[in-house]
Amino acid sequence: MQRDPALEAVFLPVRPASTFEETVERLGTAIRLGLLAPGSQLPPERELARELRISRTTLRQALTTLVQSGHLVSLRGRRGGTFVSEQPPLAERDDEPLDQRAWAVLDYRVAIECGAALLAAERIDKEQLPRLEELVEKMAAEGEDFEEYRRTDIRFHIAIAEAAHSPRLLAGMTEVQGQMTDLIALIAHPPEVLARSNEQHGRLVKALRKGDPSRAVKVMREHIEGTEHILAGLLPPQARMRSPLGSKSGSGLTSPPTQRPKISTSTVVPAAAKSGGR
Repeated sequence: MQRDPALEAVFLPVRPASTFEETVERLGTAIRLGLLAPGSQLPPERELARELRISRTTLRQALTTLVQSGHLVSLRGRRGGTFVSEQPPLAERDDEPLDQRAWAVLDYRVAIECGAALLAAERIDKEQLPRLEELVEKMAAEGEDFEEYRRTDIRFHIAIAEAAHSPRLLAGMTEVQGQMTDLIALIAHPPEVLARSNEQHGRLVKALRKGDPSRAVKVMREHIEGTEHILAGLLPPQARMRSPLGSKSGSGLTSPPTQRPKISTSTVVPAAAKSGGR
């Protein structure tokens, strides 16, 4: 595959803090922008993992997500490999594309979820911890059934808000979980992705048990970012063009840089240009 500078940037090393999510976002965005053309073949798995500086296990998880979402096709045999779908999903939509309201939900989620995590770490009753741990264990057993997993996931996040002992925050959490369900339904959910998400749930509970607000907020923000990265790579280009989100590096691939650059098409620019923050 011949590469121009923009396509070359797609295969630069991925930051270790978000390897799975950023790999999905980067490849998904490259497909959206046409940098990875329909029908084109990705480099062999070993070579691609080496270029991105990620493990082959992480790469397989990202490729599985993109195959399940219809962005990639995996073929076996002598002429097999991983190819960009001839017609990636969501490239054209007859119905109204996601607009700024969808991205507003993600912003609202950050405020609600991180606020709940902070207050829960300060205020949680010890009697509430076993319930959270039970929910984490339940999700660990539901990795093959996303609908069941999602129901338990909602209960878990609402339980975090309950531990914050703030009725208005609890109402906000209930609202945002309902809104997120519609967005989450747009992306694939292989068991590996759910396991990674639930591992973050477990780390969050540990932070709450230790009464560590800073750690709780950090883990929650990391948890939320995972969904943001994946949505950024898989949502229709119209949605991102109409969103208030922009390029982290100011590359101008879509909209101009503005307030929250975390969800952007700038994942296809060199990693060095992105190292200033997250």
